[in-house]
Amino acid sequence: MIDANNFKLGIIRETRLDERRTPLIPDHINKIKKIYENVKIIIQPSKIRCFNNDEYENAGAEINENLNECNLILGVKEIDSELLIKDKTYLFFSHTSKIQSDNSAAVQGTPGMDKKELLKTILEKRITLIDYENIRDNNGARYLGFGRFAGIVGCYNSLALYENFVKNFKMKRTFELGHYNNLKNSLVNKKFSKIKILVTGDGRVNRGVLEMLNHTNITEISKEDYLLKNYDIPVFCNLKTADYVTFDSKKSFDLQHFINYPKKYRSKTHEFLKSTNLLISAHYWDPNSPKIFELKNLKDYSSLKVIGDITCDINGSIPTTLKSTSIENPYFYYDKNNFSECKLSLNALAIMAVDNLPSELPRDSSTEFGDGILKEVLPYIIGPDDKRIDSATITKNGFFQPKYSYLENYIKK
Repeated sequence: MIDANNFKLGIIRETRLDERRTPLIPDHINKIKKIYENVKIIIQPSKIRCFNNDEYENAGAEINENLNECNLILGVKEIDSELLIKDKTYLFFSHTSKIQSDNSAAVQGTPGMDKKELLKTILEKRITLIDYENIRDNNGARYLGFGRFAGIVGCYNSLALYENFVKNFKMKRTFELGHYNNLKNSLVNKKFSKIKILVTGDGRVNRGVLEMLNHTNITEISKEDYLLKNYDIPVFCNLKTADYVTFDSKKSFDLQHFINYPKKYRSKTHEFLKSTNLLISAHYWDPNSPKIFELKNLKDYSSLKVIGDITCDINGSIPTTLKSTSIENPYFYYDKNNFSECKLSLNALAIMAVDNLPSELPRDSSTEFGDGILKEVLPYIIGPDDKRIDSATITKNGFFQPKYSYLENYIKK
């Protein structure tokens, strides 16, 4: 718990050149200062942040390179090891909690970021690391995230890739449109021709995808109709967790059982993918969960032309995701026969796997994310914690918290 009378909050400058998001926008600064009278807020200056330095200064923040006096520092993506300050409390997406002792999932997050080095530095500098991703309720649902906008932007990008790759029709990129309302308006006026889309998931990301599809002329159909009927109009089907994995077909799906025993489950998307043109993966994936499909089955998916992998787990649930892509270069192409990246060709599978999709709509997504910090995070750091912060704390005073002790094996290998 941080003393409200000595509350000094810092926002670090993002080091990724394609990352324009911020954990708190200027309007949030105004609100924080009204709630906590003695708070001091320091913003590291940035030339690429979606809100400029003057906007923060006008909201009552101090613009300063030096964050040393802050007792709580917020970022968005992983922070470079050399920038971390000793004995501080940090909140950011570290992308470390999925890592297992066998190094699985270590490639998630910012490409090129050495997670071992990051964690070792955090321990050496006695840093308390709280990860946004792990701030959850008793049922495991996240209190905040960029998931909705990842779904919104990922859906739009996937549709744009399909139109460009298959239909030779160029749709504007998300960042070119600038704001969510422009995105919606562009889709309302766009008439998609015959296409069959399969969407996976039932969480925050998935809701963003469905929200975007509801602004198109693409019709939602049931999973039964998706398998049995042919359509001359654009259609999509959403497979929830209970629809795309199975344990025992004679028993009803039990989500808690799946969460506890993911290795016992297998995918049941095979028949759906046989007639799918565009797959949009918008589900949460655990490294122990089954893959959505196996590479050996790609030969059966002759209709599949494009995959929009919003989950972006490298070699994860979508095994064709060999790498993450960038906003500048969002797509790559995959050879179904050789199981490798290839040059653009009509026989290739086109892949969208941008790992920071919400940064294409940075103002919209940062506003929603910061709303969550104000409501669901800060009150439990400055005031009494209902265990949500403790449960999300990966390291404290130079040691892994018991829940994350498995990371010791990772950094020692």
